[in-house]
Amino acid sequence: MASTRGGYWNRLVRRLTSDVTELDADDLSREVDAVGAQRACDCRSGEEVTVLGRLRSVELCPRDAAATLEAELYDGTEGVTLVWLGRRRIAGIEPGRTIKARGRIAVRDGRKVLYNPYYELQTTS
Repeated sequence: MASTRGGYWNRLVRRLTSDVTELDADDLSREVDAVGAQRACDCRSGEEVTVLGRLRSVELCPRDAAATLEAELYDGTEGVTLVWLGRRRIAGIEPGRTIKARGRIAVRDGRKVLYNPYYELQTTS
């Protein structure tokens, strides 16, 4: 029983002394494990993957360029850029939203990218 209490106190002290970004990354990593998704840091080019994370940013391309919507998904380990070609806006795709995305990983300019991913908006509990 003492080991159970020690684990509780260790977690409590860690939560009180860690910064918010680190705690958020830990929470995201636990969610990734819970839904059976891969961690972004483990995804390799050419693999079919499912990732889960929070959208850090959403960017619309300029009006004079081809329609493209890009969003950065962060899962607590690394970012993955989600790119929807032919789209300027998708309802629900906004910063702070948690989504699960599936597709084939590519690497563009040294960054991991999913083009036209299948996605599910996640509800917050």
